[in-house]
Amino acid sequence: MKLASVTVDGVRRAGVVDAAGQSIALLATTADDVVRGGETRETGEVLPLSAVRLESPLHRFRRDVLCTGWNYLDHFEELQGKRGGQEPAALPERPTFFTKGPDTVIGPFDDIAYDPALSQKWDYEAEIAMVIGRDGRSIPEEKALDHVFGFLVANDVSQRDLQRAHGGQWLKGKSIDQTMPLGPWITTTDSVDLADMRVQCEVNGVLLQDASSAQMAFSFARIIAELSEGMTLRAGDVVLTGTPSGVGNAREPQVFLRDGDVVVTRVSGLGELRNTVTLTDLGRGRRER
Repeated sequence: MKLASVTVDGVRRAGVVDAAGQSIALLATTADDVVRGGETRETGEVLPLSAVRLESPLHRFRRDVLCTGWNYLDHFEELQGKRGGQEPAALPERPTFFTKGPDTVIGPFDDIAYDPALSQKWDYEAEIAMVIGRDGRSIPEEKALDHVFGFLVANDVSQRDLQRAHGGQWLKGKSIDQTMPLGPWITTTDSVDLADMRVQCEVNGVLLQDASSAQMAFSFARIIAELSEGMTLRAGDVVLTGTPSGVGNAREPQVFLRDGDVVVTRVSGLGELRNTVTLTDLGRGRRER
């Protein structure tokens, strides 16, 4: 099943996209509710997919987006000497985790906010994301995928200078509003071949990232098992699984996103995101009233 989110007549609705990607059958609830165990009753309304605008599949977050760093060996190695003096001694033997704020999330065709007054180093990071579908704590690795509702595409757009400027932790440089495309739908685990998903990112038609999920240092199941150790994962949680090599910060010369750039992120079997980097005033130096 491909579970999507759309707004029809001012009401947010879940919908099931047909296998050919031509139409969407609306459900009587939201995708957030379906992921959390709600009903999947169809309303009988079927719309051409071309007649609706897909949104982020999820909108109701109970916590930050959970993320995995350095999960492709080639990505870890390409950043050697380029981490601003924050080099780890060696490749971690267990997954590296961090979080990013949920206000980063945008839809599969929404604009990526870009404010050069805030950062000069906006980087792309194509990733496979998981959506948890069943609560669990200290989940055994062999049962980990039983807790996954499905998979989708994400781009963990990062501000590299902010990432280095706040004590070496990653939260700030990963949590700028309106910067993480997610979608285009959630593909349930029974419809996904996890062994060899191709992860790609193009900027202005140039392929900059191209890898396979088979290259991941830690499997999807291992990530869940390690992350849930002593920590409850909840239905609706989103877990990013790392980006492969080819990021802009590691290139020579470096490649950073600018206003007007078109970023296409795709994962075989999961779909494609297409987002335009757009000049946005994120209010640097101003306080909310």
